[in-house]
Amino acid sequence: MSRLESHIRRCQAQCKCIERAAELMAELPGPLLELGLGNGRTYSHIREHLPGREIFVFDRQIAAHPDCIPDGDHIFLGEIAETLPLAVERFAGRIPLVHVDLAPEVIREIAAQLPRLLCPGGIALTQAEARTEGLLPLELPEGVAPGRYFIYRAD
Repeated sequence: MSRLESHIRRCQAQCKCIERAAELMAELPGPLLELGLGNGRTYSHIREHLPGREIFVFDRQIAAHPDCIPDGDHIFLGEIAETLPLAVERFAGRIPLVHVDLAPEVIREIAAQLPRLLCPGGIALTQAEARTEGLLPLELPEGVAPGRYFIYRAD
């Protein structure tokens, strides 16, 4: 498989998993979190599938497409090791969806904080495995290869 084909499959997996997560948590109230804004593609997709939801984004620096940059009140800027604990303090137990688009080693470092953010039944989407107490793995949507993306529900 070429690098381009791998990238396309990753993007397809993200789309399908975001759409599945939107279905799973649609009735749960609360703001959403996007850890790793990047260029804003997944942020845009989340906005499209969960219109009207308040979304807070996290990144070291803003490099997103201009229409994918939230206002300053919805941005946590800096290293995730410093900004995520602030979010846990602010949103503990109130987040119905957190999408984590960070490097696998960073996901492993922050995994234990995810259940503390999520409301009961809340969903965590990650691009790397986030095994930790309080997160139950869910089945992936049809067409998403195991290990390509991960969906968890807070227990």
